[in-house]
Amino acid sequence: MVRGGEKSVRRDWPSHLPRETPLWQADETHHPVIPPRRAGPAVKPELEIRPLSDAPDTRAQLAAMLVETVAGGGSVGFMHPLTPGDAAAFWDGALAAALRGERIILGGWDGPHLIGTVTLILNTPPNQPHRAEIAKMMTRPQWRGQGVASALLRGAEVLAVQNGRTMLVLDTASDEGAAGLYERAGYTFAGELPDYALKPHGGLTGTRLYWKRVGTG
Repeated sequence: MVRGGEKSVRRDWPSHLPRETPLWQADETHHPVIPPRRAGPAVKPELEIRPLSDAPDTRAQLAAMLVETVAGGGSVGFMHPLTPGDAAAFWDGALAAALRGERIILGGWDGPHLIGTVTLILNTPPNQPHRAEIAKMMTRPQWRGQGVASALLRGAEVLAVQNGRTMLVLDTASDEGAAGLYERAGYTFAGELPDYALKPHGGLTGTRLYWKRVGTG
């Protein structure tokens, strides 16, 4: 099992990912060290960003984070109340897709605590091998405002380039979404679709579309 702070690798580690040190704690010959963050209102986490494997503890923490995010109004494709069983079923499918190389699920760890996640979707149509999608960006409430989401986004961009992708796309809810995060990270606003989806507690919200070129400069 791979847990926060451990460096062991499970035998079911995705074949398309390097079996090496965590993405943001590697040495100078591999990946860059995560830059310093501004202090948040709480104690800063000892943040480690790395791809997640299909371990029981990881699945449990992902499911709890998804339930918590939906209950808090996060628009990630589900309605409140989301049962733990339905949340676990979603992550079972997502982690299985990661093992097939169809996506990479990144996690942000503070010691043994999984405090954030984002997914890089690589399974695109045959005529779009250069593109990937950013999805399911979540941070646990008590760790928000401390740069966790920004670090996860940078990690996803690094992995996108490593997988030969030069165009990233994403969408975020118009109401209480993460538009500010993506605009600060250099994503270009492409337009807004009105009444795109229901919010977790009801009522329609639009979605804002963004894109960014990576690995071309």
